[in-house]
Amino acid sequence: MKRIPLALLGISLAGLLALGGCSSAEQKTFTVTDEQETTDSQSDAGQTTEQAGVLSSFSTTDLDGNTVDQSVLADYDLTMVNVWATFCRPCIKEMPDLGELAQEYADQNVQIVGLVSDVLNTDGTISEEQVQTARDIVEQTGANYLHLLPSQDLFGVLGQISAVPTTFFVDSEGKQVGYAVISAQSKDKWVETIDAALAEVQA
Repeated sequence: MKRIPLALLGISLAGLLALGGCSSAEQKTFTVTDEQETTDSQSDAGQTTEQAGVLSSFSTTDLDGNTVDQSVLADYDLTMVNVWATFCRPCIKEMPDLGELAQEYADQNVQIVGLVSDVLNTDGTISEEQVQTARDIVEQTGANYLHLLPSQDLFGVLGQISAVPTTFFVDSEGKQVGYAVISAQSKDKWVETIDAALAEVQA
């Protein structure tokens, strides 16, 4: 699928803390820019080849302080990355469904990963109080899948997020599959979205 990448937006820590208002009424799409995208090499057919994807190389921590990198993607055909915030009611409302979907799709080589967008202090350090709030939300909603914290490696992605929840898909190499969804969705609608993305990556 041809992609029209957005210009990489400048990002500030204050901007991360104030990520747009929740979006739940309308489904929109955009393409996350591959941070290390290269277009110099050409295939034999004359088509542009991307060398790296939006999550092909990153390092961060999860809610429990464990180090996580791109290797977490390698064993899955498709990873659904759900960017959410602790203040966002639509985000929290859909998390029980996402928890169920994570279990239901586990045997289809699909995983769900959360990215908590609002856990930084103004000086760029992680707010332990906000992280605990995120842990409590995860426990209360049953969204017991991996949740990542912002890191410098992920600022390029977060800088393109205008509202939460925003969800996008990547393959086992961290390359984006399809387009991002800027809205919360019902469980049935997520099944349709995941199935379409899985069909694309397995085509």
